[in-house]
Amino acid sequence: MTHPGLMRGRTIHVRFQPFEHRLAYDLYQVLINVDDPGSQVRGLKWMAHNRFAPLAFYDKDHGDRTGAPLRGWVEAQLAAAKIAYDGGPIHLLTFPRVLGFVFNPISVFLAYHRDLSLAAVIYEVNNTFGETHSYVAPASGQMVQHQEADKIFHVSPFFDVSGRYAFTLRTSGETLSLTIDKFSDAVRDHLATLKLRREAMNDKNLARAFFAIPFLTFKVVLGIHWEALKLLVKGARYHHKPKPPIAASVARLSRIPSPHE
Repeated sequence: MTHPGLMRGRTIHVRFQPFEHRLAYDLYQVLINVDDPGSQVRGLKWMAHNRFAPLAFYDKDHGDRTGAPLRGWVEAQLAAAKIAYDGGPIHLLTFPRVLGFVFNPISVFLAYHRDLSLAAVIYEVNNTFGETHSYVAPASGQMVQHQEADKIFHVSPFFDVSGRYAFTLRTSGETLSLTIDKFSDAVRDHLATLKLRREAMNDKNLARAFFAIPFLTFKVVLGIHWEALKLLVKGARYHHKPKPPIAASVARLSRIPSPHE
């Protein structure tokens, strides 16, 4: 179990088909206890809950977007997926708003049993068209999770909506890593990795992260469009966006580790 705090690290994305294209950048995120995010930021100048600050976490940026406490939404998703859960802590890994703006390509909800074993993971995915979709995955309770789901949500116009995701999630007291392999048939065509280390959420660390990567969330969106332009120049095929799915997807445990294991 990774404890709530400021998470700093690096992400790498590699496209393998029909040509190789790679990008990597440093980032920071926050790991929030959804039951009481206010207590995590109380007294801080650099981070706030549901109000403007240099960095801020808003409940309405996630779940059903109503601004209601997120536990109810998470529990409803787990119940719909028929995943056993006894009401333990729920943590959320996400980008904070930076100067009021946020775009989260993916946020990760971690639902724990009361004995702190991992019960389930919700991968909340957003695209630049303002759409969102969740992949709800059972967990094995172990430190390393292997899960998979059929891709049914449009993320990039340079991949069609087909294939399969393989998720590998590792959590410990101070680190968290996530690897997502994307397969078309038996061929891996994309890899994304996220490796983070926890720091205390205090004004010193928050300010240092803010100035180390100024305008982080703005750069995320600009970076997506810049990489899209480079893919067009390389000749990547453009796929038009289909209608988004209505309901969340139910993922499954995978017995087969990702190819990098």
